[in-house]
Order: sequence, then C-alpha cells, then structure tokens
Amino acid sequence: QVQLVESGGGLVQPGGSLRLSCLATGTIFSPNVMGWYRQAPGQQRELVASITGGDTTNYADSVKGRFTISRDKAKNTVYLQMSSLKPADTAVYYCNYYALHLGARFGYWGQGTQVTVSS
Repeated sequence: QVQLVESGGGLVQPGGSLRLSCLATGTIFSPNVMGWYRQAPGQQRELVASITGGDTTNYADSVKGRFTISRDKAKNTVYLQMSSLKPADTAVYYCNYYALHLGARFGYWGQGTQVTVSS
C-alpha cells in the first residue's frame, strides 16, 4: 500500500504562483512514475505533469512553460511549481503514483487539493 498526501493548494490571483507537494509513504517500489492530475467541475480528470524515476518529465500542452514538476527521491516527495496561473487552472489537483513490480501494477491516488485561481 502507498499513501499519498497532497498539500499546498489554495486561492491565488491570476498571474500568481503556488507550489503543490505530495508525500508518498508505505511500500514504495522503484522505479516508479509520479504525476499530477486535475479535475475541474463537470470535466474529466486530466494529466497535468508526470515524472519518471529517471527524471523524465511530461507536461500537458496547456501548462508547458508555466508548471514544473520535480521530485526529491530521498523524501519520496513530488512537487508541482505552478506559475502564471490562470482561472482555467482552477481544479482539484490529485497526486498519482504508479509502479510495475514483479509483473504487478500498483497505482494509487491522493485525496486531492483544491486550487482556485480568481481575483
């Protein structure tokens, strides 16, 4: 089992910045992929950014150049630095962990943290 706890959400004005954190605890397999997804009201959950064990990153087109994902492997923590925030970025942001270990797939979600971009 892996537990994911997100933090850092909140209310920010357009153009502002926020940093989300996600701490993973439990049985962590390496390598793994960790990522951030978001879900706005009435919308499907979508990938925002992901990072592999080798630190390869992937971003949604809508956040490229504004968001940066990073990880501290020693702390089992992944971060999402969000800058130049727009009202369209308003959503619940979820942390995700995925690993393939001995042929079995392991995937877990955090509880989500609300990000609201509004003046």
